[in-house]
Amino acid sequence: MMKHKRGKHIYGTVKVGERGQIVIPKEAREQFNIKPGDSLIVLGRRKRGIALVKADIMNSFIMKMFGGLENLDEEDTE
Repeated sequence: MMKHKRGKHIYGTVKVGERGQIVIPKEAREQFNIKPGDSLIVLGRRKRGIALVKADIMNSFIMKMFGGLENLDEEDTE
């Protein structure tokens, strides 16, 4: 694993299997606490590539975002 500025890392390369599967490198699984059975969201930008995000982290972010929207809704009704 190569460390870079601002917490960015290169964990190495992986090969895509015949069924489209990859193995997430051990160092990445440990650092991001990815366990068997965890759900990951696959994000992508055509020119930049793909990213994996743990679903529970994204869910937490979305709930905070919705919470902020609820506060806006309350302000509109006052």
